[in-house]
Amino acid sequence: MKHRFALAATAATTALAGAAFAEGHGGTMRIGITQNNVGVDSYQTTYERAFIEAAEANDMVETVVLDAGGDVARQIAQMEDLIQQEVDAIIIWPTNGEAVIPAVRKAFQADIPVIVTNSNIAEPGFDFVASFSGPDNITQGQRSAEIMCDKFKEMGIEDEAKVVHITGQPGYTTAIERAQGFNDRLPEVCPNVEQIDQQPGDWNREKSQQVMEAFLVKYDDIDGVYAGDDNMGVGALNAAKAADRAEDIIFVGATNFAVGYEAMAAGEYWGSIYQSPVDDAQAALQTAIDVLNGEEVPFLNYFDTPKITQDNMDQFTKPVF
Repeated sequence: MKHRFALAATAATTALAGAAFAEGHGGTMRIGITQNNVGVDSYQTTYERAFIEAAEANDMVETVVLDAGGDVARQIAQMEDLIQQEVDAIIIWPTNGEAVIPAVRKAFQADIPVIVTNSNIAEPGFDFVASFSGPDNITQGQRSAEIMCDKFKEMGIEDEAKVVHITGQPGYTTAIERAQGFNDRLPEVCPNVEQIDQQPGDWNREKSQQVMEAFLVKYDDIDGVYAGDDNMGVGALNAAKAADRAEDIIFVGATNFAVGYEAMAAGEYWGSIYQSPVDDAQAALQTAIDVLNGEEVPFLNYFDTPKITQDNMDQFTKPVF
Protein backbone atom coordinates (compact mmCIF):
# COMPACT_ATOMS: atom_id res chain seq x y z
CA MET A 1 0.00 0.00 0.00
CA LYS A 2 1.27 3.50 -0.84
CA HIS A 3 0.97 6.17 1.81
CA ARG A 4 1.85 9.83 1.44
CA PHE A 5 1.23 13.14 3.10
CA ALA A 6 0.08 16.19 1.16
CA LEU A 7 -0.52 19.83 1.97
CA ALA A 8 -4.22 19.96 1.16
CA ALA A 9 -7.36 17.92 0.55
CA THR A 10 -11.12 17.90 -0.05
CA ALA A 11 -14.24 16.15 -1.38
CA ALA A 12 -17.98 15.36 -1.35
CA THR A 13 -20.42 12.98 -3.16
CA THR A 14 -23.04 10.26 -3.27
CA ALA A 15 -23.28 6.51 -3.05
CA LEU A 16 -24.01 6.47 -6.79
CA ALA A 17 -20.44 7.55 -7.42
CA GLY A 18 -19.31 4.66 -5.23
CA ALA A 19 -21.31 2.22 -7.33
CA ALA A 20 -19.73 3.63 -10.47
CA PHE A 21 -16.29 3.16 -8.94
CA ALA A 22 -17.06 -0.46 -8.10
CA GLU A 23 -18.20 -1.14 -11.66
CA GLY A 24 -15.49 0.71 -13.54
CA HIS A 25 -12.39 0.89 -11.35
CA GLY A 26 -10.18 -2.13 -11.02
CA GLY A 27 -7.22 -0.50 -9.31
CA THR A 28 -6.27 1.03 -6.00
CA MET A 29 -8.77 3.12 -4.05
CA ARG A 30 -7.27 6.56 -3.46
CA ILE A 31 -8.82 8.02 -0.32
CA GLY A 32 -8.08 11.47 1.06
CA ILE A 33 -8.74 12.54 4.62
CA THR A 34 -8.73 16.06 6.07
CA GLN A 35 -8.79 16.02 9.85
CA ASN A 36 -9.87 18.63 12.35
CA ASN A 37 -6.84 19.29 14.56
CA VAL A 38 -4.51 16.38 15.29
CA GLY A 39 -2.42 18.35 17.76
CA VAL A 40 -5.27 19.49 20.01
CA ASP A 41 -5.65 16.27 22.01
CA SER A 42 -4.49 12.67 22.28
CA TYR A 43 -7.78 11.31 20.86
CA GLN A 44 -7.14 12.88 17.47
CA THR A 45 -3.47 11.88 17.54
CA THR A 46 -4.43 8.25 18.22
CA TYR A 47 -7.14 8.40 15.55
CA GLU A 48 -4.63 9.50 12.90
CA ARG A 49 -2.19 6.75 13.84
CA ALA A 50 -4.93 4.11 13.76
CA PHE A 51 -6.22 5.39 10.40
CA ILE A 52 -2.77 5.16 8.83
CA GLU A 53 -2.21 1.67 10.24
CA ALA A 54 -5.58 0.46 8.94
CA ALA A 55 -4.88 1.88 5.48
CA GLU A 56 -1.40 0.38 5.36
CA ALA A 57 -2.89 -3.02 6.14
CA ASN A 58 -5.04 -2.85 2.98
CA ASP A 59 -3.16 -3.31 -0.30
CA MET A 60 -6.08 -1.84 -2.25
CA VAL A 61 -5.95 1.51 -0.44
CA GLU A 62 -3.74 4.53 -0.99
CA THR A 63 -4.27 7.51 1.31
CA VAL A 64 -3.63 11.24 1.37
CA VAL A 65 -3.59 12.22 5.06
CA LEU A 66 -4.10 15.90 5.90
CA ASP A 67 -4.70 17.96 9.04
CA ALA A 68 -6.48 21.31 9.06
CA GLY A 69 -4.97 22.32 12.39
CA GLY A 70 -8.35 23.60 13.56
CA ASP A 71 -8.40 26.17 10.72
CA VAL A 72 -11.61 26.23 8.68
CA ALA A 73 -10.00 28.07 5.76
CA ARG A 74 -7.18 25.56 5.63
CA GLN A 75 -9.62 22.66 5.62
CA ILE A 76 -11.62 24.19 2.79
CA ALA A 77 -8.38 24.61 0.83
CA GLN A 78 -7.51 20.98 1.58
CA MET A 79 -10.90 19.86 0.31
CA GLU A 80 -10.43 21.85 -2.91
CA ASP A 81 -6.95 20.39 -3.39
CA LEU A 82 -8.23 16.83 -2.97
CA ILE A 83 -10.91 17.52 -5.54
CA GLN A 84 -8.24 18.75 -7.94
CA GLN A 85 -6.25 15.57 -7.27
CA GLU A 86 -9.35 13.58 -8.25
CA VAL A 87 -9.16 11.21 -5.29
CA ASP A 88 -11.76 8.45 -5.29
CA ALA A 89 -13.29 9.38 -1.92
CA ILE A 90 -12.81 12.01 0.76
CA ILE A 91 -13.12 11.62 4.51
CA ILE A 92 -13.61 14.87 6.40
CA TRP A 93 -13.45 15.49 10.14
CA PRO A 94 -15.06 18.95 10.05
CA THR A 95 -13.49 21.91 11.78
CA ASN A 96 -16.89 23.61 11.61
CA GLY A 97 -20.10 21.83 10.65
CA GLU A 98 -21.57 24.83 8.83
CA ALA A 99 -18.54 26.41 7.20
CA VAL A 100 -17.34 23.31 5.33
CA ILE A 101 -20.64 22.68 3.51
CA PRO A 102 -19.70 24.60 0.31
CA ALA A 103 -16.50 22.55 -0.01
CA VAL A 104 -18.40 19.32 0.56
CA ARG A 105 -20.88 20.41 -2.12
CA LYS A 106 -17.99 20.94 -4.57
CA ALA A 107 -16.80 17.40 -3.97
CA PHE A 108 -20.32 16.10 -4.53
CA GLN A 109 -20.52 18.02 -7.80
CA ALA A 110 -17.20 16.44 -8.81
CA ASP A 111 -18.70 12.96 -8.20
CA ILE A 112 -16.36 12.31 -5.28
CA PRO A 113 -18.13 10.56 -2.37
CA VAL A 114 -17.65 12.27 0.97
CA ILE A 115 -17.65 10.42 4.28
CA VAL A 116 -17.91 12.62 7.36
CA THR A 117 -16.07 11.21 10.36
CA ASN A 118 -16.46 11.70 14.14
CA SER A 119 -18.37 15.00 14.08
CA ASN A 120 -21.12 15.51 11.52
CA ILE A 121 -21.65 18.53 9.32
CA ALA A 122 -24.78 20.64 9.69
CA GLU A 123 -28.01 19.25 8.28
CA PRO A 124 -28.14 21.52 5.18
CA GLY A 125 -25.09 19.61 3.92
CA PHE A 126 -26.52 16.12 4.32
CA ASP A 127 -27.53 15.85 0.66
CA PHE A 128 -23.88 16.09 -0.36
CA VAL A 129 -22.61 13.32 1.94
CA ALA A 130 -22.49 9.57 1.29
CA SER A 131 -22.34 8.61 4.99
CA PHE A 132 -21.45 9.78 8.48
CA SER A 133 -19.21 7.41 10.44
CA GLY A 134 -18.74 8.01 14.13
CA PRO A 135 -20.40 8.21 17.53
CA ASP A 136 -23.96 9.33 18.20
CA ASN A 137 -23.05 12.46 20.10
CA ILE A 138 -26.60 13.35 21.12
CA THR A 139 -26.93 9.91 22.72
CA GLN A 140 -23.60 10.44 24.45
CA GLY A 141 -24.85 13.68 26.00
CA GLN A 142 -28.05 11.93 27.08
CA ARG A 143 -26.09 9.09 28.68
CA SER A 144 -23.87 11.52 30.55
CA ALA A 145 -26.98 13.21 31.94
CA GLU A 146 -28.27 9.82 33.08
CA ILE A 147 -24.95 9.02 34.76
CA MET A 148 -25.06 12.29 36.65
CA CYS A 149 -28.72 11.98 37.62
CA ASP A 150 -28.28 8.41 38.86
CA LYS A 151 -25.41 9.53 41.07
CA PHE A 152 -27.42 12.44 42.47
CA LYS A 153 -30.27 10.06 43.28
CA GLU A 154 -27.84 7.70 45.00
CA MET A 155 -26.64 10.67 47.08
CA GLY A 156 -30.20 11.87 47.75
CA ILE A 157 -29.62 15.35 46.26
CA GLU A 158 -31.64 15.01 43.03
CA ASP A 159 -34.11 17.68 44.21
CA GLU A 160 -31.52 20.34 45.01
CA ALA A 161 -28.33 19.71 43.00
CA LYS A 162 -26.77 22.48 40.91
CA VAL A 163 -24.70 21.76 37.80
CA VAL A 164 -22.26 23.68 35.63
CA HIS A 165 -21.53 22.65 32.05
CA ILE A 166 -18.30 22.99 30.03
CA THR A 167 -18.84 22.55 26.30
CA GLY A 168 -16.44 21.93 23.44
CA GLN A 169 -15.49 24.28 20.64
CA PRO A 170 -18.34 26.62 19.57
CA GLY A 171 -19.69 25.80 16.11
CA TYR A 172 -18.29 22.28 16.26
CA THR A 173 -21.04 19.72 15.69
CA THR A 174 -19.85 17.27 18.36
CA ALA A 175 -19.88 20.06 20.95
CA ILE A 176 -23.33 21.20 19.89
CA GLU A 177 -24.82 17.70 19.88
CA ARG A 178 -23.34 16.55 23.20
CA ALA A 179 -24.54 19.73 24.86
CA GLN A 180 -27.97 19.29 23.30
CA GLY A 181 -28.22 15.69 24.44
CA PHE A 182 -27.21 16.56 28.00
CA ASN A 183 -29.37 19.68 28.24
CA ASP A 184 -32.44 17.90 26.90
CA ARG A 185 -32.06 14.71 28.92
CA LEU A 186 -31.12 16.05 32.37
CA PRO A 187 -34.50 17.75 32.98
CA GLU A 188 -36.27 14.56 31.90
CA VAL A 189 -34.51 12.30 34.39
CA CYS A 190 -33.80 14.83 37.15
CA PRO A 191 -36.33 17.65 36.70
CA ASN A 192 -35.33 19.47 39.88
CA VAL A 193 -31.62 19.63 39.12
CA GLU A 194 -30.63 23.15 38.07
CA GLN A 195 -27.97 23.91 35.47
CA ILE A 196 -26.63 27.25 36.62
CA ASP A 197 -24.03 27.99 33.92
CA GLN A 198 -22.61 26.79 30.61
CA GLN A 199 -19.35 27.96 29.04
CA PRO A 200 -17.04 26.63 26.29
CA GLY A 201 -13.75 24.94 27.12
CA ASP A 202 -12.78 24.45 23.45
CA TRP A 203 -11.63 20.82 24.06
CA ASN A 204 -8.66 22.33 25.92
CA ARG A 205 -7.72 21.23 29.45
CA GLU A 206 -6.06 24.50 30.45
CA LYS A 207 -8.94 26.65 29.23
CA SER A 208 -11.44 24.37 30.94
CA GLN A 209 -9.51 24.70 34.17
CA GLN A 210 -9.79 28.49 33.84
CA VAL A 211 -13.53 28.21 33.12
CA MET A 212 -13.98 26.08 36.22
CA GLU A 213 -11.92 28.50 38.32
CA ALA A 214 -14.35 31.24 37.31
CA PHE A 215 -17.33 29.02 38.15
CA LEU A 216 -15.89 28.31 41.59
CA VAL A 217 -15.47 32.03 42.29
CA LYS A 218 -18.96 32.83 41.04
CA TYR A 219 -20.89 29.98 42.67
CA ASP A 220 -20.65 28.80 46.26
CA ASP A 221 -22.82 25.77 45.55
CA ILE A 222 -21.80 23.41 42.72
CA ASP A 223 -22.77 19.76 42.98
CA GLY A 224 -21.93 18.52 39.49
CA VAL A 225 -19.81 19.32 36.45
CA TYR A 226 -20.53 17.99 32.97
CA ALA A 227 -17.74 18.39 30.43
CA GLY A 228 -18.02 17.51 26.74
CA ASP A 229 -14.93 15.32 27.01
CA ASP A 230 -12.65 14.02 29.76
CA ASN A 231 -9.78 16.28 28.73
CA MET A 232 -11.91 19.26 29.74
CA GLY A 233 -13.42 17.39 32.67
CA VAL A 234 -10.02 16.75 34.20
CA GLY A 235 -9.17 20.42 33.72
CA ALA A 236 -12.27 21.24 35.75
CA LEU A 237 -11.30 18.64 38.34
CA ASN A 238 -7.84 20.20 38.67
CA ALA A 239 -9.39 23.60 39.35
CA ALA A 240 -11.69 22.16 42.00
CA LYS A 241 -8.82 20.31 43.66
CA ALA A 242 -6.77 23.50 43.79
CA ALA A 243 -9.72 25.25 45.46
CA ASP A 244 -10.19 22.34 47.87
CA ARG A 245 -13.74 21.75 46.60
CA ALA A 246 -13.35 18.60 44.49
CA GLU A 247 -14.70 16.21 47.13
CA ASP A 248 -18.09 17.95 47.06
CA ILE A 249 -18.54 17.79 43.25
CA ILE A 250 -19.54 14.97 40.90
CA PHE A 251 -17.56 15.09 37.64
CA VAL A 252 -19.00 13.50 34.50
CA GLY A 253 -17.53 13.69 31.02
CA ALA A 254 -17.58 12.02 27.62
CA THR A 255 -14.92 10.34 25.48
CA ASN A 256 -13.11 8.59 28.30
CA PHE A 257 -9.46 9.70 28.09
CA ALA A 258 -6.66 7.94 29.95
CA VAL A 259 -6.52 10.88 32.39
CA GLY A 260 -10.25 10.51 33.01
CA TYR A 261 -9.90 6.77 33.56
CA GLU A 262 -7.06 7.38 36.01
CA ALA A 263 -9.09 10.01 37.87
CA MET A 264 -11.98 7.55 38.09
CA ALA A 265 -9.64 4.90 39.48
CA ALA A 266 -8.50 7.43 42.08
CA GLY A 267 -12.11 8.07 43.09
CA GLU A 268 -11.99 11.72 41.98
CA TYR A 269 -14.05 11.55 38.75
CA TRP A 270 -17.35 9.73 38.61
CA GLY A 271 -18.22 8.77 35.04
CA SER A 272 -17.88 9.21 31.30
CA ILE A 273 -18.67 7.69 27.91
CA TYR A 274 -16.30 5.07 26.55
CA GLN A 275 -15.24 5.88 22.98
CA SER A 276 -12.31 4.41 21.06
CA PRO A 277 -10.40 6.54 18.51
CA VAL A 278 -9.13 3.30 16.99
CA ASP A 279 -12.71 2.11 16.36
CA ASP A 280 -13.53 5.59 15.06
CA ALA A 281 -10.68 5.63 12.54
CA GLN A 282 -11.18 2.06 11.36
CA ALA A 283 -14.92 2.62 10.92
CA ALA A 284 -14.35 5.75 8.81
CA LEU A 285 -11.91 4.01 6.49
CA GLN A 286 -14.13 0.94 6.14
CA THR A 287 -17.14 3.14 5.41
CA ALA A 288 -15.23 4.83 2.58
CA ILE A 289 -14.18 1.45 1.18
CA ASP A 290 -17.74 0.13 1.38
CA VAL A 291 -19.10 3.19 -0.42
CA LEU A 292 -16.52 2.82 -3.19
CA ASN A 293 -17.41 -0.86 -3.50
CA GLY A 294 -21.04 0.10 -4.05
CA GLU A 295 -22.26 -1.49 -0.85
CA GLU A 296 -25.28 -0.16 1.04
CA VAL A 297 -24.09 1.96 3.93
CA PRO A 298 -26.36 3.68 6.51
CA PHE A 299 -26.31 7.45 6.25
CA LEU A 300 -25.72 7.60 10.02
CA ASN A 301 -23.24 4.79 10.57
CA TYR A 302 -22.82 4.87 14.36
CA PHE A 303 -20.62 2.73 16.58
CA ASP A 304 -21.64 2.14 20.21
CA THR A 305 -20.27 4.24 23.07
CA PRO A 306 -21.32 2.79 26.44
CA LYS A 307 -21.46 4.40 29.87
CA ILE A 308 -18.44 4.00 32.13
CA THR A 309 -18.39 4.87 35.84
CA GLN A 310 -16.37 3.97 38.91
CA ASP A 311 -18.83 1.11 39.42
CA ASN A 312 -18.17 -0.69 36.11
CA MET A 313 -14.79 0.60 34.93
CA ASP A 314 -13.18 -2.80 35.55
CA GLN A 315 -15.07 -3.99 32.46
CA PHE A 316 -13.15 -1.56 30.25
CA THR A 317 -9.48 -1.34 29.37
CA LYS A 318 -7.66 1.92 30.08
CA PRO A 319 -7.76 4.18 27.00
CA VAL A 320 -4.48 4.55 25.13
CA PHE A 321 -5.04 8.26 24.50
